[in-house]
Amino acid sequence: MSKHDQIPFLHTELSLLAFNERVLNMALDPNTPLLERLKFLCIFSSNMDEFFEIRVSGLKALASTSFASEGVDGMAPAIALEEISELAHRLTDLQYDTLNQHVMPALADFGIRFLNREDWSVEQQKWLKTYFKREVLPILTPIRLDPAHPFPLTINKGLSIVADLHDPERDESHNIAVVPAPRALPRFIRLPSELCDSEYEYVYLSAIIAANIKRLFSNVKVLGCYQFRITRNSDLYVDLEEVEDLARTLEGELPSRLYGEAIRLEVTESCPNRIVKLLQNRFKITDDYVYRVNGPVNLNRLIGLPDMVNRPQIKYPNFTPSSPDILSSQNNIFETISNADVLLHHPFQSFAPVVDLLRQAAQDPNVLAIKQTLYRTGSDSVLVEHLAEAARAGKEVTVVIELMARFDEQNNLATAQTLQTAGAHVVYGMVGKKTHAKMLMIVRREGKKLKRYVHLGTGNYHQGNTRIYTDYGLLTSRSDITSDVHEIFLQLTTQGPNPELKKLHQSPYGISDMFVERVERETEHALTGRPAKIIAKVNGLSSPAIINALYKASQAGVEIKLIVRGICCLRPGLAGISENIEVRSIVGRFLEHARVFYFANDGQSEVFISSADLMPRNLRNRIEQCVPIEDEKLKEIVLEQLQFYLQDNTNAWLQQADGQYVKAIHSPTENSALENSAFSSQLTLLDYYSENY
Repeated sequence: MSKHDQIPFLHTELSLLAFNERVLNMALDPNTPLLERLKFLCIFSSNMDEFFEIRVSGLKALASTSFASEGVDGMAPAIALEEISELAHRLTDLQYDTLNQHVMPALADFGIRFLNREDWSVEQQKWLKTYFKREVLPILTPIRLDPAHPFPLTINKGLSIVADLHDPERDESHNIAVVPAPRALPRFIRLPSELCDSEYEYVYLSAIIAANIKRLFSNVKVLGCYQFRITRNSDLYVDLEEVEDLARTLEGELPSRLYGEAIRLEVTESCPNRIVKLLQNRFKITDDYVYRVNGPVNLNRLIGLPDMVNRPQIKYPNFTPSSPDILSSQNNIFETISNADVLLHHPFQSFAPVVDLLRQAAQDPNVLAIKQTLYRTGSDSVLVEHLAEAARAGKEVTVVIELMARFDEQNNLATAQTLQTAGAHVVYGMVGKKTHAKMLMIVRREGKKLKRYVHLGTGNYHQGNTRIYTDYGLLTSRSDITSDVHEIFLQLTTQGPNPELKKLHQSPYGISDMFVERVERETEHALTGRPAKIIAKVNGLSSPAIINALYKASQAGVEIKLIVRGICCLRPGLAGISENIEVRSIVGRFLEHARVFYFANDGQSEVFISSADLMPRNLRNRIEQCVPIEDEKLKEIVLEQLQFYLQDNTNAWLQQADGQYVKAIHSPTENSALENSAFSSQLTLLDYYSENY
């Protein structure tokens, strides 16, 4: 056993990389529909881009400092980077092997082909030459290197072509040219059907440029041309103590993300070593960060293909999200919520009731005020339209927009401008703390009183995400909950301290304190011989305080079931430490995103849903909310659904003590019992809501 195997904490970034490996395994799984396998290959690429942009760049910066000491996981940054490099290279090779050996040949069987240059017919070559002349050539900027033409700036994750030239009149360093691929063009082009043997035939843009490269350098011999792509540090740093106008400062900083420090070089595997070395020297990238790939270097751009082809038999089947009967379109939604709490479970249930709530609020003359937090909304959000409509109608509309939501900064700046123009009050939350809480509050006059209605969710107000992310949302008018939401909004606009709350728990610190206190309560129950159990479903678990509390609970005999999609720094199954803890990760059609906490509490069970993961950033450095589910029927539904995840033997991975994950595979026999049959939590939930609603 190594030194690191004896430390009861796993490394955060290595744990995240292990999650990306589980995503890649969805592409390897022949039971995944073929076009969905391609999607998972693309999702893996996108995940790895962000992993290098944020995680690896941060580790590299830490490793270069004089105080690069070991963390609680006992691993120095330099050692972690070595392990990351080894695993990331292996996974990237596996990704492209899967693409080339399995996915692309199988797609060809369904009439979907990507043609290599040697496969082009004479007619196709003519068409592609015309396409290049008409669509590509006018916007290309080829740059041949010499003292007057230095290496061009290459943007983060932008596709470029490096051309290897031969001109005896020039020295070797000037026999190189760089052709940035225009961002305005698609990365693959469909050929006209009359020129094709299959229904869908495509050609990569890079192949079109390569086939016509001699037109760009007609006076020299072109020895070859090769794709490459640079991934850069994309973490924005804004000194909030020095900033007077966050929005204006952020607008100025966003362009720098395109040209941050180079972190990774992806280059086609056929590229000669001397050119790879030239690129490494130009971008100051060592061998560990060079990834030679057998295929398109920007693989994630293929993610749009499944929507372009009519092949339903190799996609996930369509489904229509249900809605609770209690929220039928004939009902006044305010009356419905006054009579009972409503729990929504996306994507199995529609997000439309939340949109309808805001739409009715914008149009209802009795509604006086609307307050909402926005972390991610997507472009052209109908929710933003309703907020703007309400503001134009003279209602008091206050929107807390998190400008620092990573990779959504530009969209959120535009959203802020739209709402301010409509007359809404727009604020940017607490200085130095991201506002990650998902809250909507509506104040309505009813008779002589004012009544509040709220929606509290585990996921963002992004309609696109509600079709692919699993999340819970609670609609309620309970006065003790709505008054807490009011207090949190006051804090966000006045920059005050954490308020005294009756029912909700709030980060920073409040959710962590609540969770640890309840773990300790379960520990006391176990020590006094009473049944004790904890179930937590989160996206990430890395808080040392919570992990240590769970270890103590396990040692006291508490049964602990953790459903952790991504990062998990806790080691389950360690002798004498965590033998009563099971950790599983569910990776399937939908991205598991809901945060749910269950505590048995000696028969008086408690269930919470939360916007926060059990990670230091969520618990210390963000404004988050956690709300109890108090309706007994709704509580039973949530607990029943947690059991679905704990029974999953189709999309579940079981974490081992060393941090590795083993697929939970059903093993039916001739006399197989029900528990040995295939069971998918996500498929079960699709059936559950189609039958019960």
